[in-house]
Amino acid sequence: LKESKRAVNSLRDIVDDDDDDDLERVSWSGEPVGRRNKLPSFQSLSDALSDTGVKNYTPELRRPKAEYKDYSSDWSPKDTVRRMQRGKVCSLERFRSLQDKLVLLDEAVAGHDGNVITAVLIFLKRTLRREILFRELEVRQVALCHLIHFLKESGEQKFLLDLLRFLDRTEEVALSQYREHLNIQDVEKRREFLKGCIGLPFSAEDTSHIQDHYTLLERQIIIEANDRHLETAGQSEIFRKYPRKASILNMPLVTTLFYSCFYHYTEAEGTFSSPTNLKKTFKIPDKQYVLTALAARAKLRAWDDVDALFTTKNWLGYTKKKAPIGFHRVVEILQRNNAPVQVLQEYVRLVEDVETRLNLATKYKCHDVVIETYRDLKDRIQLTAYKCKVERGSAEEDKINSILNNM
Repeated sequence: LKESKRAVNSLRDIVDDDDDDDLERVSWSGEPVGRRNKLPSFQSLSDALSDTGVKNYTPELRRPKAEYKDYSSDWSPKDTVRRMQRGKVCSLERFRSLQDKLVLLDEAVAGHDGNVITAVLIFLKRTLRREILFRELEVRQVALCHLIHFLKESGEQKFLLDLLRFLDRTEEVALSQYREHLNIQDVEKRREFLKGCIGLPFSAEDTSHIQDHYTLLERQIIIEANDRHLETAGQSEIFRKYPRKASILNMPLVTTLFYSCFYHYTEAEGTFSSPTNLKKTFKIPDKQYVLTALAARAKLRAWDDVDALFTTKNWLGYTKKKAPIGFHRVVEILQRNNAPVQVLQEYVRLVEDVETRLNLATKYKCHDVVIETYRDLKDRIQLTAYKCKVERGSAEEDKINSILNNM
């Protein structure tokens, strides 16, 4: 009896909880619960199941009135999709014909539920030949997009490539193949793989990027081997003073440029590790180069290199300071790298906008710049007010007093 009860109770989930109007409750003996009409009672479950007049009586089980038929095998595609949207477990195996499967897919798409669409697509992918599935998806763009996304996320690269080839999406095929380099750990094998990708049918712009990627990795392999040797042998002072924290292999171009500006700044352009060689080879814009070189040299506190980075000379031999990134950004980068006030002041003075210059000078306590700016503005009130902010008896206070006396 216990085994029978367990078997019967396991059937509870077959019936939809929401279809209350079409169902009636029956007790273990088969008596309807809360109903006037009575049905025959049975001594055991086997008696009930063997009787031809009545089918499938269960304890407290709500069942369809009409014919007490097997509800699980009679769900339409629309009902199946509706139940899946509620999170119910549904078997899709009853949809055997191509027509039934396509109706099921169309109902799933009409339901606008991505999870249901994907679940149905997985079923179709398993039960249909590829060429049939691809042909039908070609005219169902929403389902097609869901399948492509699923294949990318699940890493089913071969199936994805077959689908893209069928759709004649040559550039997507090439890009999908290119992404395979992410799964190649060995750097030499990755380099060879990237070399092979150069000939794939990319757009002109993408072909240029692939070529740069291959060239960069080739450079990194050479730089890494040389620098590892120098570091191990202890032949380079900069590697002794600033040991490398990570390998340069597979790093982005900007990271490689920073590394080169940090460890190889003074090298001639003819060497692969030279920053100017990298700039020329990969056509790095001046702004990006200056930002990266400034950050690297400031981190090393190489203030002379910073000065040279912004010093230009005209055809008459006169020098002046010029920054493609704006001197206000130069000041911020220098300050983040703890540049001394004397260095900061030099670049704060070069900020053209007066208000910005005063804000930076005040923020970073570049007193001389603040005093000189108020002097040039002939602002006696601000000079007098700023006098209270400098140390009493300091050179800055004397400077303010001198200016005020001569105004």
